[in-house]
Amino acid sequence: MTRVLNALRKEPLSGETRSVVVFLHGYGANGQDLIGLADPLAEHLPDTLFLAPDAPETIPGMPTGLQWFPIPWIDGSSEEESERGMRAAVEDLNAFLDAMMVDEDVLPEQVVLFGFSQGSMMSLHVAPRREDPVAGVVAFSGRLLSPEVLADETVSRPAILLVHGDQDDVVPVNSLPEAAQALQDAGFQDVFAHIMKGTAHGIAPDGLSVSLAFMRDKLGL
Repeated sequence: MTRVLNALRKEPLSGETRSVVVFLHGYGANGQDLIGLADPLAEHLPDTLFLAPDAPETIPGMPTGLQWFPIPWIDGSSEEESERGMRAAVEDLNAFLDAMMVDEDVLPEQVVLFGFSQGSMMSLHVAPRREDPVAGVVAFSGRLLSPEVLADETVSRPAILLVHGDQDDVVPVNSLPEAAQALQDAGFQDVFAHIMKGTAHGIAPDGLSVSLAFMRDKLGL
């Protein structure tokens, strides 16, 4: 049984929803962490609804922190717990996306997944395994989970933008070329990359600017 993901939302400036950007936050954060990005993006995406769902699991010892799945080297969980948590979160996110498209009356090609860190891991895992390709995936400071099975499990190949800070001490920057190579090996044609110079584990203005241009292009704006 899937868990309902509660989401913060910022309505389109125009009052009419023609596209949706779904922000997926990182480990230990919540939807509030990314919904603020809607403010600088909205004026350039006036017909876009921005949603920022909370991950489904709490983290022991972190009252406001949420996770998509446990991370063994951070929280001491087992690999089995992490895998089980991830499978459950994938089902939750797919159910959220399915319901959202019905509720907001949008098609997959009108939707962008925008992830940060663990949210990027979720985006890069879920999008290729959905039957109908979304418009694109923006993955900041993340990595591709289980690259060895991607080719066999890929169902659709949306455009992907990988963005990473070259000073990231949480998720190594070499995760970007590793993900890009695995995606290309799995037949993805539209894989783009941007390195944010002097940036640690975060989202810098140049990365946000590149992601905006990518989203406008893939949404046909």
